[in-house]
Amino acid sequence: MTEPLLGKALVEEATKKSGLVWVRGPGPERALWHVWHAGAVYLVGDGPGEQPLPGLADGSTAEVTVRSKDKGGRLVAWTAAVTELTPRSDDWESAVAELKGKRLNAPDAERMTERWARECRVLRLAPVEGAPAITDLPQGSLAAEPLPTDATTRGPVPDSLGRQILRRKKR
Repeated sequence: MTEPLLGKALVEEATKKSGLVWVRGPGPERALWHVWHAGAVYLVGDGPGEQPLPGLADGSTAEVTVRSKDKGGRLVAWTAAVTELTPRSDDWESAVAELKGKRLNAPDAERMTERWARECRVLRLAPVEGAPAITDLPQGSLAAEPLPTDATTRGPVPDSLGRQILRRKKR
């Protein structure tokens, strides 16, 4: 654990620089893309083509673990208060302006904010005042069973194709 001011600065700086945070709420732990804006993490999801936000509900708390951008290891964990923003409110507009700039490969970039207002949730995860930033994190992998998904892994590469690939590398 760290001193309160140092912990607050570490949470902010590490979270700003990381493209993903691991969030564990009442539901399963997930890696989520986010933006750090106005002293909190903002997430968009639960709509078609967006990341799932299971278990994260207005008024609940969640544990956020931040990874190192360069090494990928855990840097700090902190407790967050979850707030769902009302679509088209001032806070929502401000958060969505930041999120829109970070959203990669959106199929409808021009109409994305309207879709988010209609079909998605925008959440604010703010550090709980007085809760310590935890820096003495476990050293093990904490690997868990993957969550169920419709995604599949392609089958093995055909033998003939494998030989062609190996020949190209030798040249």
